[in-house]
Amino acid sequence: MKKSTDSLPLIGVDTGGTFTDLVLLEGERVRTWKLPSTPGDPSRAVLDGIRHLLGDRPAVVCHGSTVATNALLEGKGAPVALVVTQGFRDLLLIGRQNRPELYALHPRRPLPLVRREHVVEVRERITAEGEVEIALDDAEITRVVEAVRAIGCPSAALCLLHSYLRPDHEQALAAALEAAGLRVSASHRILPEYREFERASTTAVNAAVAPVMSRYLSRLQQGFGGVPLRIMQSNGGIIKAERAGAEAVRTFLSGPAGGMVGAFATAKAAGCERLITFDMGGTSTDVSLCDGDIPLTSETVLAGWPLKVPMIDIHTVGAGGGSIARLDAGGALRVGPRSAGADPGPACYGRGTEVTVTDANLYLGRLLPDHFLGGRMRLHVERCRNVIEDLARAADLPPQRLAEGVVEVVEATMAGALRVVSVARGYDPRNFTLLPFGGAGGLHACALADKLAIPRILIPVHPGLLSAVGLVLADTVRDYSLSILRPGHTPYAELRDQFAPLNAQAKEDMAAEGWAEDALVYEYSCDVRYRGQSFEVNVPFGEHFHADFHARHETLYGYRDDARAVEVVTLRLRAIGRGPHPDITYGLCREGELRPLLSTPVHFAGHTSDWPVYAREELPCGARFSGPALVVEETATHLIAPGWRAGVDRRGNLLLDRAGRLPS
Repeated sequence: MKKSTDSLPLIGVDTGGTFTDLVLLEGERVRTWKLPSTPGDPSRAVLDGIRHLLGDRPAVVCHGSTVATNALLEGKGAPVALVVTQGFRDLLLIGRQNRPELYALHPRRPLPLVRREHVVEVRERITAEGEVEIALDDAEITRVVEAVRAIGCPSAALCLLHSYLRPDHEQALAAALEAAGLRVSASHRILPEYREFERASTTAVNAAVAPVMSRYLSRLQQGFGGVPLRIMQSNGGIIKAERAGAEAVRTFLSGPAGGMVGAFATAKAAGCERLITFDMGGTSTDVSLCDGDIPLTSETVLAGWPLKVPMIDIHTVGAGGGSIARLDAGGALRVGPRSAGADPGPACYGRGTEVTVTDANLYLGRLLPDHFLGGRMRLHVERCRNVIEDLARAADLPPQRLAEGVVEVVEATMAGALRVVSVARGYDPRNFTLLPFGGAGGLHACALADKLAIPRILIPVHPGLLSAVGLVLADTVRDYSLSILRPGHTPYAELRDQFAPLNAQAKEDMAAEGWAEDALVYEYSCDVRYRGQSFEVNVPFGEHFHADFHARHETLYGYRDDARAVEVVTLRLRAIGRGPHPDITYGLCREGELRPLLSTPVHFAGHTSDWPVYAREELPCGARFSGPALVVEETATHLIAPGWRAGVDRRGNLLLDRAGRLPS
């Protein structure tokens, strides 16, 4: 469908903990910009970057944000009043019997989402079969509205028993509360699925972070002067800012999701669809495994609270370029999860006072102070040297050994994360390609590939900006779900008809996003389990979903029982409006001779020697060279370790291979 905004330039903006990344796509022209984030007000860096690239010209802005995530993690969400069925006041307090810290003598509870005195009980009841047991009358609605208003919270969450089967009572209460001027998050809109605790948790989280997200997006739109704004969701699809503000719970992995979209698009264009992604930024590292497609999950826990909305399956650890090194009480070296972030940042940025991974890499010669951010940001070598040497004295180690130790510790943490998404799930890393990105990914890729015996590495174009690249490549996506709890022998046609309300809602919502129905792609799936099990497996919905379920169950858990009765728990629909998918990486290598830019001393594996340094934009198509070497570009530096060979494909990607078997 051709939309009125299709002729406008497209700009992707990813706000990270240390840097804000921007990619401008204007026809076939691509421009990039990277600048320090502004943690006090993330919108300042976003607006500054857009003005630098666009001036006063209009554009469509696609944004990946950490605002909702930070609001939840830091306990800075809006105060919430929770409305529940009578008898369920302690729903969030009781939760499940899971014990994340099994042997903790003093287990820590997550930050409370809703204070107990802010919970209002409603006299009403819907049965598990969807029948009205206790009707909700007008007098009760009036009483609840007055009780919620008396609490004084600006945001209300509604989670009535079995409202996913029959939302009448929630709809009536939501209308009355909204008429009273409250912002309302209703579970039948946010998560119409069974399991009361997860549904209440997801809805309450949304009620807490939606006001924060909406204020942030309003500031951005005012600063843009009416420029169309799209927000990346955790599921890898973009939606209008107004919808993202109302359903902020769907944006928690906004930035990392953009990186996954960019990584998979890059790898697919290069002929590789089995990859392990490794996104190392300033504050954290995000890893994921793609076996032919971007993986999704609907079982995520953040800050101790389950969020049962579709998200790209990403595993995150607190290991980034800004991760702070310290000595623990026993004198052992620790790195992360605390990060220097953008303020004050690593010591070598000029204001930090503690050793970070970036400082260690600079001290070892793996970063070049005059070639950071394309030379726009000169690193402070002397300040870096001072903090490294101070920590080395405290550890009673030579400074170079201390710096090597910092790198080794953070690489051990990241290797553990890679094993979680591969070996721990039954995948052999030797069958995959490692795709590192983020500002620091290329510095550690060879070491991690060696640890997991991964034979190939693909370093994409614009690696330090790949999350922003993914934002301009993303489709418009909306996910819908409905719990039905039907036996597996239910006729296929009857199950198919249950998708009707989801189809109708998708058509309406995607029309609001600017898409005609004939331009949409629908993907149907269902959550299935053996009868008596507590958890489900998601498989494509079709006439053979039973066989798909048995096969998937065997892959995940090592066994199947084709004779056992199954149950269809939840139906899922994904509505997709395909974007233009421009090829923004093709042809970015040049013709010519391979010549190093300079030579520099690098400390590696206990020895210091001179390594050649290549400028990535000067690498010719088809070039081949062996490590050791460094490759510098505006948004990242890459370390080609001894024993590895590198080549440049026709798209400008760097392809690394330990055995020298490089694609032509």
